[in-house]
Amino acid sequence: MKKRFGFTLAEVLITLGIIGVVAAMTIPTLIQNTNSVKFASQFKKSISTLSQAALMSQAQYDIDYSLLDKVSSDDDCATDVVSDTAKQSMCGLFNSTLAGKVYQGAYGTVKLGNATDKYEIKGPGGGDATPTVAFTNYLIYALSDGSWVGFNPNAKKCSVAPGTVLDETKLKGSADGNLVNCLGFIDVNGATGPNEEVSCANASATKASLKGSDECALGSTAGSVSDVYPILFHDGTVEPATNAAKAVLARGKSNTQTQQSGGNH
Repeated sequence: MKKRFGFTLAEVLITLGIIGVVAAMTIPTLIQNTNSVKFASQFKKSISTLSQAALMSQAQYDIDYSLLDKVSSDDDCATDVVSDTAKQSMCGLFNSTLAGKVYQGAYGTVKLGNATDKYEIKGPGGGDATPTVAFTNYLIYALSDGSWVGFNPNAKKCSVAPGTVLDETKLKGSADGNLVNCLGFIDVNGATGPNEEVSCANASATKASLKGSDECALGSTAGSVSDVYPILFHDGTVEPATNAAKAVLARGKSNTQTQQSGGNH
């Protein structure tokens, strides 16, 4: 009886087919997890960059998000500076404190990398229904880290009293300093798609819910990773404006802590 060495063509093809099936099942999940971690870390970095911009403006010009008193204009946004008392706007603050930023223009003039060529954002309080907050008139900057930030041109005097609990009533009404104008968003990968707002996977916590009792479970299936996160500018800081965005930021902090812990072993 002759000994057989190697494999037949049929055996090789069967093995390759099995490998292909396993790869088709696992690679999308690996990509999903990688993008999830990357987006969360980028969101944390962008939040920090925007908060540092306000603190730097506070130190150099005695101006932060709570003391801005001028609306921003698309025509002048690229040249405004807060050192000019007539131009103490959000654009002026960014131009005076953010290194490597590039003004992209107003929403509607910026081309995006998805089929609808627009941001799919519901806004705080909107859930999956008609948006409560329309982000369509926002002005957009590209930051040096590759993310984009959008903000309302009417954003000014964005102040929150210490101890205030931010919820839907604070951000939808005008009784608390018109905070709705202080809402914005961060797109962690710029014009690249999907350009959709992050959402909660569990039915009890809607996409835009701000209720503290609604615990947000982030999606883990293919297509559930989103790149746009609503934020609120106020005083000398920037923070997530929805439960979903808060969950992503928490995940980004967790990833950072894990990496730092791993590096100490």
